[in-house]
Amino acid sequence: MIHSLFLVNASGDIFLEKHWKSVVSRSVCDYFFEALERATEPENVPPVIPTPHHYLISVLRHRIYFVAVIQSEVPPLFVIEFLHRVVDTFQDYFGVCTEAAIKDNVVVVYELLEEMLDNGFPLATESNILKELIKPPTILRTMVNTITGSTNVGEQLPTGQLSVVPWRRTGVKYTNNEAYFDVVEEIDAIIDKSGSTITAEIQGVIDACVKLTGMPDLTLSFMNPRLLDDVSFHPCVRFKRWEAERILSFIPPDGNFRLLSYHVSSQNLVAIPVYVKHNITFREGSSQGRFDLTLGPKQTMGKGVESVLVSSQLPRGVLNVSLNPSQGTYTFDPVTKMLSWDVGKINPQKLPSLKGTMSLQAGASKPDENPTINIQFKIQQMAISGLKVNRLDMYGEKYKPFKGIKYMTKAGKFQVRT
Repeated sequence: MIHSLFLVNASGDIFLEKHWKSVVSRSVCDYFFEALERATEPENVPPVIPTPHHYLISVLRHRIYFVAVIQSEVPPLFVIEFLHRVVDTFQDYFGVCTEAAIKDNVVVVYELLEEMLDNGFPLATESNILKELIKPPTILRTMVNTITGSTNVGEQLPTGQLSVVPWRRTGVKYTNNEAYFDVVEEIDAIIDKSGSTITAEIQGVIDACVKLTGMPDLTLSFMNPRLLDDVSFHPCVRFKRWEAERILSFIPPDGNFRLLSYHVSSQNLVAIPVYVKHNITFREGSSQGRFDLTLGPKQTMGKGVESVLVSSQLPRGVLNVSLNPSQGTYTFDPVTKMLSWDVGKINPQKLPSLKGTMSLQAGASKPDENPTINIQFKIQQMAISGLKVNRLDMYGEKYKPFKGIKYMTKAGKFQVRT
């Protein structure tokens, strides 16, 4: 299945490679580098690239390309999901998944890749099982390994690997039994100049942190499960029960895991949480342009919109800007023509605005099109789709756990055209 894996940094250098079957020459990545040169943006590289003898399947995470080499046809999403699982495992083990962290822990990286894939097929991809096989690196453990010549590989096979629930280790004990669930929704939208929604959709996930003793059996139900569309589950979820009753029934892995990811499409009328009033004008033959922007909350059910960051790629003819923000600070790069405005939190009583003038090249013609505005924001304690957890129940154990649910909405690719 997966023959080799190459890790490529932002500069286009291969800094790590791993082969499971036969060694595949690095020259196979030339096809990937050609596609990278043709791409206008780093994330626009095609995820599947056919070559005369192989297929290259890649994902971009944390400014690193993970490029898998396949010799025969396989479902590409299967490989893409595995690559994402590799990144999540590195992040779990090292705290961050960067080129420096991977190079610093290169021995552990190779040990993990050896366990995660067996002869090219996924084997152990659950974090808590891997931690029994390969202990996460610590300063003390690294020093002991250097002195004694030992490795992070455990002595015994994980007990979970031999059970019917291979994602959970056996004999788990906690003094404080707790289960936390985070419902995180990311809204992607394009708004036209009149304020109408061209396209809007929500990508949502439910991340869990479960620290429960023994072998608990959990059920999670929703107030409005019909909202969920195109759902992808963790292997622990009993799919037949979800199909029949729309209830999530599962024996959870130990620790952090992603319970499910889902999609809410525009057919369900996605609410837009912020609005923008804009007036960006360029006059023919004038060396001045007008920039006027105001932000406000909309359909947020009284929740505050925070961590707001507005950015806009201004036309090439703009030399400089002289703007006055009512709150926050702005920066303008005269080389890249990128304007960034760090707004912070929106106060509904006094809406933040950015007003002023733009200096244009003398004699330059009026720009062909107005700039687009990209917005980043967060709304705590609200799921914009309206999804709500009804109840969480536990069976199979006698103690009462502490339970918590948290909601958050954030902007994905949120773009306003002017």
